[in-house]
Amino acid sequence: MSVEVLWTALALMLVIEGLMPMLTPGRWRALFQRMTVLSDGQIRFVGLACVAGGLLGLMLLH
Repeated sequence: MSVEVLWTALALMLVIEGLMPMLTPGRWRALFQRMTVLSDGQIRFVGLACVAGGLLGLMLLH
């Protein structure tokens, strides 16, 4: 994988991550307020689910 592809993926991730706070800042803030009451284990599970979903998506695309 070239460095250019890695930077492109990072740039696209930032665009996607920025859509929710840009389009619906109130809902984005409410989501983060709800996440602050989750335990560390619950947050880790959400992170694991995101990583697994991303890897599955990459596997399906290639």
